[in-house]
Amino acid sequence: MSDIKLFRLTSGTATELQGSASDLEKPLQTLIEANLQPLLNIRFIATEHSTGKTHGGRIDSLGLDENNCPVILEYKRSVGENVINQGLFYLDWLLDHKAEFKLLVLDKLGAVAADAIDWSAPRVVCIAADFTKYDGHAVQQIGRNIELIRYRQFGGDLLLLESVNAGSDAGSKPTPAKPPKATPSKPDMAATVAATAVPAAADPIGTKGTGPDKSFAELLVNLPEPMQLLLASLEGYTLSLGDDVQRKELRLYLAFKRLKNFATVVLHRKNCLVLYLHVDPATALPVLPNARDVTNIGHWGTGNLEVTLSTQTDLDAAKPFIMAAYEGRGTLGS
Repeated sequence: MSDIKLFRLTSGTATELQGSASDLEKPLQTLIEANLQPLLNIRFIATEHSTGKTHGGRIDSLGLDENNCPVILEYKRSVGENVINQGLFYLDWLLDHKAEFKLLVLDKLGAVAADAIDWSAPRVVCIAADFTKYDGHAVQQIGRNIELIRYRQFGGDLLLLESVNAGSDAGSKPTPAKPPKATPSKPDMAATVAATAVPAAADPIGTKGTGPDKSFAELLVNLPEPMQLLLASLEGYTLSLGDDVQRKELRLYLAFKRLKNFATVVLHRKNCLVLYLHVDPATALPVLPNARDVTNIGHWGTGNLEVTLSTQTDLDAAKPFIMAAYEGRGTLGS
């Protein structure tokens, strides 16, 4: 059970608000679907989507998140329901029906959104009043992109969402502080490349993509050692901000999130890291000379503040703004 408590302060006196959960799945589903964008930064695509006669099921909600990755949302009334297995079943269906999902996005959000779908990190979001310790352990062992979110309603005007299993994807490992040397022991470079090449079957969901842009993973391999060390330092600081920070390695960038992204990192420049933060650019521009407002400029990643990091000094200067983004503060003083 969650140990979070909410109190109302009246004239210096604290009164605990009693939380409640919906007895029915549908009211919860209707509430979440109507507010997907502000709650989870997910664009609503479809509700009660049928998986056809062969699979014989209905997906509660389908969406597209801020990273353009497909999302399956399943709602759970009680602790006894095995919603995780159900979500895994639908996730496999989704990966087998990419064209059908793209048509749904095309119809709901248009051609631009449909063409931007990123299949590197599709996920299942399970929302329930509570989860058992076995649910969290099962998600860890399964190693798939499944998020458990606990909800609680307080009166008619307050809704609490709490991430239960924050952490990195199974295939998303933090950048090592000391990258290994790539120099082979013998000068037979052709044999070395052939031995270390990743087979095509190892990329089942298309993390490399088919367009001209190299993936984050490909760029990371050739990133100069000083930048790898700087990236490791950035990741170490960001992950230390709280147990709820999740590291998500996507096709074109690296994202750090809680319920939503608060920071993303792009590697498309050789001698620097490009950091995007969800803070008001106006508060950072007078302080950070290497920052700019990209609110109306197209870019990879999410966030309106762009900060170029070339040295540890640049990172140290940006840390207060990373903290502000993590805490959901639009400005440093708010």
